[in-house]
Amino acid sequence: MTIPVLTREDVEPHLDWGALADALAEGHRGPRAEIGDQFLHRGADTLLSRAAWIDGLGIAVKSVSVFPGNPEQGRPSIHGALLLFDDATGAVEAVIDNQLVTRWKTAADSLLGARLLARPDAQSLLIVGAGPVAESLVEAYRSHWPDIDISVWNRTPDKAQALAESHGLAAVTDLAGAVGQADIVASATMARQPVLKGDWLCPGQHVDLIGAFTAEMREADDAALRRARLFVDSRETTLDHIGELKIPLAAGAISREDVLGDLYDLCNGATGRTSGEDITLYKNGGGAHLDLMTGRYVLQAWRGSR
Repeated sequence: MTIPVLTREDVEPHLDWGALADALAEGHRGPRAEIGDQFLHRGADTLLSRAAWIDGLGIAVKSVSVFPGNPEQGRPSIHGALLLFDDATGAVEAVIDNQLVTRWKTAADSLLGARLLARPDAQSLLIVGAGPVAESLVEAYRSHWPDIDISVWNRTPDKAQALAESHGLAAVTDLAGAVGQADIVASATMARQPVLKGDWLCPGQHVDLIGAFTAEMREADDAALRRARLFVDSRETTLDHIGELKIPLAAGAISREDVLGDLYDLCNGATGRTSGEDITLYKNGGGAHLDLMTGRYVLQAWRGSR
């Protein structure tokens, strides 16, 4: 049997943000995942392999090489793929391009968090950052709130303006003022020091933090975390691994008990927002179990299109 190799061009026309968010929610109503990460290094070059096994969904291993010197030679710095294995037999079912999996997993993770925690009547979204993730966030959020008013801020205003012009958004330069006017704030930056301040937040907002993915990175300050009802996509992959929570936990600015739930809790009936005045904050940390759930959805969508 030929094992399919699925690329963005092959599959993306058949994918739907809401359907993937539904698949992630369903995945979190099933057995918890067993996960494991491995890092290999050669100087600045890195190989990251992330694996997950969920009873009933199968196994996924996503391996990604990061070679920082590649762009100087006109090559991408990141290459990778996800291997999807059958749950019953262990056979390889598909090889899926890393960029496809990561793009759809990341934004659908945030969309699911917002569906569970943001006010249903949200009318405005501020995206902080203007990279590739920001573009997918526009698509994902519009799939659920089609009439939402979206603005974008970026440290380099020209990039915000380019994204705004290509997607019908408003580019803003006053970050504090824009945060204060938004019902949802989604941050997808490479910041190592907080760019969002708790003093800027207003009652009723939902904050979606995406960018930080290492132990040294964070996007929101201690005040933001203390003012909000805190949630994460996975306690296991965020609290002790990502600076967004690891740093304030180590400093005593928040406690582990301040994190009120993750997607396993929320998708199984745990309380999220308690009123229209709550500020909710959600850390999108990714994780191999989400790669597996996304890979399974992608394969099913491809099979259904044939």
